Amino acid sequence: MKHYLILVFCFVTSVSFSQEKIYSEEELSITKWIDGTLLSPNAFEKPNLAIIIAGSGPTNRNGNQNFLKNNSLKKLAENLSANGIATFRYDKRIVKQIQQGSVDKNMMFDDFVDDASDVVDYFKEKDTYSKIYVIGHSQGSLVGMLAAKDKADGFISLAGAGQNIGDVLVEQATRMDPKLGEKTKPVIEKLKQGKRVKDYPYALSSVFNADIQPFMINWMKYNPTEIIKQLEMPILLVNGTKDLQVSEDEAKLLKKANEKAELKIIENMNHVLFEIEGGDLENSKSYNESFRTISSQLISSITDFIRS
Repeated sequence: MKHYLILVFCFVTSVSFSQEKIYSEEELSITKWIDGTLLSPNAFEKPNLAIIIAGSGPTNRNGNQNFLKNNSLKKLAENLSANGIATFRYDKRIVKQIQQGSVDKNMMFDDFVDDASDVVDYFKEKDTYSKIYVIGHSQGSLVGMLAAKDKADGFISLAGAGQNIGDVLVEQATRMDPKLGEKTKPVIEKLKQGKRVKDYPYALSSVFNADIQPFMINWMKYNPTEIIKQLEMPILLVNGTKDLQVSEDEAKLLKKANEKAELKIIENMNHVLFEIEGGDLENSKSYNESFRTISSQLISSITDFIRS
């Protein structure tokens, strides 16, 4: 038995050691607000680099928020780097501000775009990568489109909206309750015009309260289908059939706007990039289940796209 245990221990140790040697890990501070993790495959002298941009809310480099830990973006980065692609993922600026107890109430959507653009510029100046790709998840898709324009060698949208965020909110409210959707429409119309509103559905106060309205107004000035038309680079659009937040129809809208883009719909993949076999309960619980494995189809699709 002891001999067997020693053999098992040696095997596990050797596997772990070999995995550690696949890529190196380095913590980087790009700007005052942007800290992230760079994974560099050891077998490549000048690899391609994928910059990963997180979705909405106070989302950190690993794809997590308070009380929601799934490590989806960490798993994405590690799997891509294991396939020979360097990755850089970073905390959104609001994460650091929360940690320091000094959240900027005047923060705008454009600040996220500026941060992503600074990250792209940082790595372009290094000139240590063959090509630079931008991967944007959810809200990060639009941020990534804007940051990648005229700078990156390719763009990948993961669960990115094709509609204006205002129209997405109306659609989501309507799914909750058709009457709520009707009450939301006039609010969105005013915000799109750059006007603040005082009367809005209480159920959506977290989206429409006075402090957030300037941010939403700034966000609503962008139409993803118009932005993606301007990208003159290879584009990969990915959505899952079990995404509770962003329908696969959104990816199809982006594809229609830029017909040169490659579209990949992954069966059973949800918003946090896991493949779900069950229903909505299992799906929603997975947002806080870091033990799950990221979609293998997603990894192979992105890897093949970057290698090509």
